Amino acid sequence: MSDHKTHFGYQTVDEDEKAGRVAGVFHSVAKNYDVMNDVMSGGLHRVWKHFTITTAPLRKGDRVLDIAGGSGDLSRGWAKRVGRSGEVWLTDINSSMLTVGRDRLLNEGLALPVALCDAEKLPFVDNYFNLVSVSFGLRNMTHKEVALAEMYRVLQPGGTLLVLEFSHVFKPLKPIYDLYSFKMLPLMGKLIAKDADSYQYLAESIRMHPDQETLKQMMLEVGFDSVSYHNLTAGVVALHKGVKF
Repeated sequence: MSDHKTHFGYQTVDEDEKAGRVAGVFHSVAKNYDVMNDVMSGGLHRVWKHFTITTAPLRKGDRVLDIAGGSGDLSRGWAKRVGRSGEVWLTDINSSMLTVGRDRLLNEGLALPVALCDAEKLPFVDNYFNLVSVSFGLRNMTHKEVALAEMYRVLQPGGTLLVLEFSHVFKPLKPIYDLYSFKMLPLMGKLIAKDADSYQYLAESIRMHPDQETLKQMMLEVGFDSVSYHNLTAGVVALHKGVKF
């Protein structure tokens, strides 16, 4: 048992337990992940991802690492942006999610390199990628600062990290957002995915994630030279952009 504690939603657990518990959540929700995303966000997750893809500083032939790539939405977009001369890696720590994403892209005729890997121990050389992205995955990582440092390491000088993640909603909307998150999300999880507990965890994990300014500071502390963020849907989601000079 570890002497170090961390959070799993609102629970306090040993650090070495968290990865296994998060894995259990995503093994459970993998098959219904896309359907639940559409239901939970009213389709807005597609808008958030489209914004991320279209505003990224990418050119044909660039190399992209998609961390916690899940069902492959961003990887598909990156592949279109960088073209056949580019390189896009779809990665995830969860084998169920990675399989869903790989098979979905293959069914669309898109064969990308995939890797089952931990964001805290990326199996890539230094200074390789032009862009690293992580979409709705950072909040589930045990040591976020370690993962961010790894993302910095594998980026080329001049490269960009994009973190699309649930964040802290504008204060006037917080009571309504809390009601939706803690009452409606678990209910929808129960009715659609037959799994209320996983969606209770997801709601709690959003609240435990650093706010916009705190995440910006974390990115600066691991080495990023310039960090900015853009709030989407009144702060329900934020897109953080870190540049490595």
